[in-house]
Parts: sequence; C-alpha cells; structure tokens
Amino acid sequence: MDTQELRAWLRLTLTPGVGNETARQLLATFGSAQAVFGQTTATLRALGSERLASAIQTEPAQLGKLLQTTLDWLQQADDRRVATLGDAGYPSALLNIEDPPLMLYMMGSLVRSSQAAAQGMANNLAIVGSRNPTPQGEANARQFAKALSGAGLCIVSGLALGIDGAAHDGALLGGGQTIAVVGTGLDRVYPKRHLALAHRIAQQGMLISEFPLGTPPLTPNFPKRNRIISGLSRGTLVVEAALQSGSLITARLAAEQGKEVFAIPGSIHSPQSRGCHALIKQGAKLVEVAQDILEELNLPLPGAATSRHTSGQTVDDAEDPLMTALGFDAVSLDALQARTGLDTARLQADLLELELSGQVTRLPGGLFQRMAAS
Repeated sequence: MDTQELRAWLRLTLTPGVGNETARQLLATFGSAQAVFGQTTATLRALGSERLASAIQTEPAQLGKLLQTTLDWLQQADDRRVATLGDAGYPSALLNIEDPPLMLYMMGSLVRSSQAAAQGMANNLAIVGSRNPTPQGEANARQFAKALSGAGLCIVSGLALGIDGAAHDGALLGGGQTIAVVGTGLDRVYPKRHLALAHRIAQQGMLISEFPLGTPPLTPNFPKRNRIISGLSRGTLVVEAALQSGSLITARLAAEQGKEVFAIPGSIHSPQSRGCHALIKQGAKLVEVAQDILEELNLPLPGAATSRHTSGQTVDDAEDPLMTALGFDAVSLDALQARTGLDTARLQADLLELELSGQVTRLPGGLFQRMAAS
C-alpha cells in the first residue's frame, strides 16, 4: 500500500459520522478510499446528508500526525502490516462476519512469514473467560490451550488478565501459534503486566487491532473487538464466566456467526461457573478434555490431546483421604475438620503441604480448593 492510499484509508476511519457500515457503502459506490475523497459536493449530497458530505470533504486535523506515526511504525520492523478491507493480506475469515473492520493493524511472526494473508479459521480456536478466574479456571485455560496448541490449533484470545492471558501462555507452552486481538493501538500494551507476554506472542504468532496507533484502553473498544476474536476462529471455548461477562458476548457472536461454542462446567456454587452453565443450557457443548473439542471439530487426536491428564482431569485412584474430603468446591477449615475428624494443627499442616505441592490453593475468606492435576 502506498502512502496516498494509506492516507485515504486513515482519513476514512477518522471522518466523523462515517462508521464501518457507511464506509463500506461509500467504498462499494466509488471503488476505493481515494475515490471517496475525489467526489464533488453534489455527488456526496446525493448519497447522504449535507452533514455527511461536509464531513467527508473536511480533512481531520489529526490525519497528518496519524499518517506519519503509522508510517514510522511500519518501518520499524518487517513483522508489521496494515491490511484494509479487500486486501490480499486481510484475514479471509473476517469477510464473512456482519461488521468486518475496515482496517487491521497486524504485528508478529505470522506477518513476517506471510501466513497472515492466508490465515483463515480452519485451525483457529478462541479461548476466553473471566478476568478474575479461580485458580482452577486459570489452570484449565492454560492446560486446554497447551493441549490444543500441541494438537495443531492456533489459539485466539484477547490479551486480557485472567483466562485470556493463561490461554495465550498455554498456547506458547504447547509450541503452537497464538493470536491476540487487542482493544488498543498496537503501539500500546494493555494491561501493562502483559508486556512480556505480548512480546512472546509477537515472536510465535500475531497481535491484531482495528484501532489506530495511539488508541488508549477505552472501555467500549473491548466488547467491540470480541467479534474479531470469534470471527477469526472456528469455535469458541469459554472457560469461566459470570452471567454478566464479556466472554458471553464473544460466545453469542460465535453462535450468530455459525461457529461452535464450547464451555467447561464448574461448581454450581461458583459465580464464575454460571455463565458457562447458561451456555450449556443454551446448547453449547460441554467439554471436559481437549479431545472433546478436537472430536467436535473433526480434527486429528494426537495422543497428548486425548489424555485426561493433559486437560488437568487426572484423579489418583488411591488419593489421600484429605483430598477426597476437599472435593472440587471451595471449602472452609471447619467443614474439613467435620469431614475428616483431624485436629486443627494436623489439618493445617496437611493443607500447607498440599498447598506447597500445588494440589490445593488457598482462596479469600479462609477457603481451600483442590486443584485438578496438571
């Protein structure tokens, strides 16, 4: 894309009153972004309102600065690209969603290897969930992503805290690729604590944003990007989600796009499980192991992906009585004493040993929860 064409596309996205739908109509009528800004006032008035015609003919004040910032960003490395609607490098899977983004900023090894242009959805799976997961939920996200990545799936998520971050990390640990769809400009990382993770993703996958460089973390942008997460993917796995969760938006969008929706069940007492249970009631596929997803997608089943140990579900047949008493729900010290008959000192010592070995985690409120084996 040459500088003048990039300038026209940036101007189109910056023009007040021109959203994605109006922009697509203008592009369909005139053929290109540059052609839109070459029209007479009379022609533009005939298509829309006087206000729209005036907006199109008024150059946004920030255009020059954004153009230079974008050019500088593109020149900093060979793993960066801007793709516009209809470009060969535009992900084909997004052409079929209801509101495809006009422009995409992409960065990472997939761009450098030219795989981004052909990146469809056949081998993509979205994994999403709560920003405040339980320890077991975060472990499940990491374990499922690792197993599915090892089975050849590219894991797509949103780089958010909690389940998203664990999913990206698990995909990288599995040796596969991962795509982060972010709600800021690609010259920023949000949350900041995921800076190192973002660098790892760029080395082993790709980061994507529809928002111009310099865009800060604005609240409305995060649910908006969810349609890209589901659109890039063949299916969406929800690991943990409350009833009022952005992850359920992604799942709904996936269903509306004709994609598979999967959900991991949890405790009936956990608020973080209620969103998944609601999805299952609505027809989402309940999954317990990575194999469940691979079978539903008609993908090969590597030995590593078929094991319950891989998905964190292994249970020792001869397990400790205290582990049996713990179950898999959060439980208080008093309840454990009643179940086991152990005195307080012995029980606390045993729990500490299990914590140190990673088999039990301590939750707020003096509760304990057993962790599935990883």
